[in-house]
Parts: sequence; C-alpha cells; structure tokens
Amino acid sequence: MKSEDVPGLREIEKAAERIAGVSTRTPLVESPALSRRAGCEVYLKLECFQPIKVFKIRGAYNKISQVPQRSVVAASSGNHGIAVAYSSRLLDKKCTIVVPENAVEEKVSAIQEYGGEVVRVGKISSERETKARQIAEATGSAFVHPFNDASVIAGQGTCGLEIAQQLHDFDSVLVPVGGGGLISGVSTALKATKPMTKVYGVEPEGAPKLSAALKAKKVVSIPSPSSMADGLIPSALGELAFKICSRNVNGAFAVSEGEILAATRAMVNEARIIAEPSGAAALAPLLTARGRRLGEKVVVVVSGGNISRDLLARVLEA
Repeated sequence: MKSEDVPGLREIEKAAERIAGVSTRTPLVESPALSRRAGCEVYLKLECFQPIKVFKIRGAYNKISQVPQRSVVAASSGNHGIAVAYSSRLLDKKCTIVVPENAVEEKVSAIQEYGGEVVRVGKISSERETKARQIAEATGSAFVHPFNDASVIAGQGTCGLEIAQQLHDFDSVLVPVGGGGLISGVSTALKATKPMTKVYGVEPEGAPKLSAALKAKKVVSIPSPSSMADGLIPSALGELAFKICSRNVNGAFAVSEGEILAATRAMVNEARIIAEPSGAAALAPLLTARGRRLGEKVVVVVSGGNISRDLLARVLEA
C-alpha cells in the first residue's frame, strides 16, 4: 500500500494482524460517574493502557514493520516519537526522532529509553518535518510520518475496529484530533462496520484545523497553533487525513484550554484514569451543553496518558 493510498477496512484488518501481540487490545468500559454527569452512557476506549501509554503504537508498528530500511526517522512533539522508538526497538531498527526545543521532557526521556536518538529543532511541526526529511534523505532511512500515511492510518484504524467489536450498540464516537491520523482510521473502520455511527473530532480552540478544513472543504493551515494538549497542535490536517475526514466525519468540536483542563481533571477525579490533556480532550464536549445531542451511548477515545509530572500536579490541585 502506497503512503498516499486511502486505506479501507481490509487494510485495517491486515494491520490488526501485524500489530497483534505488540499493541494491546485496550479496554472499552463505561464510567458510571461520567455517565451521570453527562446525562448519557459514556464509554471510555482506554488507549492510555497501551504499553507506551498512547495509541500511536498501532500506526507506527504497522508502518515500520513493512519498510525495508534498517533505520527510520520521524518528527514528533513526543508521542509519535515514543511509538517509533518503541517499534524500532522491537524490530531491531535504528531510529532518529526530531522533537521541538520545548518538548515535554518525560516524553523525550521515553524516546531515549527505547533507544531513539533525539534531535531538537524549533517549536513548530513544519520545522521538525523538514529536518527529519533531510536526515532521512542523507542517511537512506525511511521517513515515518505521524499521520499523513496510509499504513499509519490503517494502524490507527484498528482502534475503531476494536470499538465495533467490543460494544454492540452506540450512537457517537468522540476522537481527539491532531493531524487527523487517528480519526481517519477510526472513522474508516466504524463507517465500514457500523455505518450509522456518528464520528466527531475534538480539537483545541488554539488549533482548530479540522473545523476549519470541514468548513472550507480543503486543508487549512492554522498560524501559530497552541494548546496544553501538545499532541493536538499540528498546524494542519494531512492531505490524506482530510480526504478521509471529509467523507467520514460528522463534525468537530473546538474546545477551550479551560475545558481541556476540566476534562483531564474529570478523568482523574471521576473516572480514576490518568490521561494527558491530548488524551482527555475528547471528553470535553460531554461536560458541556454541546454534548447533549450526541446520543444515549457515546464512546470517548482516551488517546494517551503521557502527562508530565508538573501538569498532573496542576490537575490534582483543584
């Protein structure tokens, strides 16, 4: 499958076979406390229970297991880099990860723990990607894009496949949106297996790239994207991700920093789940009046749990 091809259910099912035993089939559980608060049945798809505490292992391993090169390069704010380093270690490949100068130190440490070489460049995603591609070309390494790649999207789609298998009946699924790889894969799996399900993206107000793209009917670049949810601030969707989202996604919610923090706090205090802001963000609409129209059973994809110690302390203060 070429990187620019649109993956379908067959590719997602093949990805599920490749990542079996590497990626965890994560729990899908109802939270009674969050259900009472939201006024509907809230089910949490706990990707924070992956071995590396984030869904990214699905796409990274599916991609890297298929490339012939013995070395790979990736650009990442943190979680994709962790997934690439972890997968490369399992597959006995060398990896280099280009991260921002202000990357979360716990995520950098995790990349290094799994054997990844870290290169720090700039603060925005385009700077990291340019540098990573330069390194890949100079070294003959495979470049592993965090979201604009068919094999990565197919891997992420295994999360949606599991949801369809784990819960017979549900109305909507809320998915956090960075570059669009996760929601592209999840929506593809769900629309193929449960076509009546509605899929919504959730993104920071400081990086509303899906909302803008759906409105403009084309990829829109957000100048100076920012949020405490560092995994959700690419400046634009990938072209492939947009092509899929424009067909499969029913809408998008842009949530404030206060709403993201409140969702992270609710995950800890009410659901007893440690989630990073990027992972908890998808819960935010259900904690406001905007979530009332999403149906009687709603699935929230909790995409990751790699929260910094300082931010977790801030969450626990209230």
